[in-house]
Amino acid sequence: MPSFDIVSEVDTHEVTNAVDQTNREIGNRFDFKGTGAKVELTDATLTLKSENDFQIKQMLDILHKKMAKRGIDIAALLEGEIEASGNKASLVITVRQGIDQDTARKIVKQIKETKLKVQASIQGEKVRVNGKKRDDLQAVIEMLRDAGIGLPLQYINFRD
Repeated sequence: MPSFDIVSEVDTHEVTNAVDQTNREIGNRFDFKGTGAKVELTDATLTLKSENDFQIKQMLDILHKKMAKRGIDIAALLEGEIEASGNKASLVITVRQGIDQDTARKIVKQIKETKLKVQASIQGEKVRVNGKKRDDLQAVIEMLRDAGIGLPLQYINFRD
């Protein structure tokens, strides 16, 4: 019985590389000289630190470009609010890994609404889809690509 898994994963090594490239570019730019602006990475959290919110926005733009070049979908980033106090500003960004329960239920509901002969089940941070026909599974993948879930989805472990 053919099946595949729907996951939302981000390559942490590529995130590290994008952060390093961003810090290198910030260090080389004239408008950031002497400001102490930097991007810090801890586990699945990025922290942008600078003197004001305008510089934070510029750093965010640089970070987005570097991540896009490294093949990381920007939709996996959950940005907080810019916190400014005195002459310091910071922004905390969370890198989302896995599919949360609410989104998984939404995916299963959308799959059931297609009326295709497939079964979808939530298994931790992924959704497994089983069906008798490979064409039905491919139709589910195509439907989910067009659905606009709000998370970057990958389709792995396609088995016949």
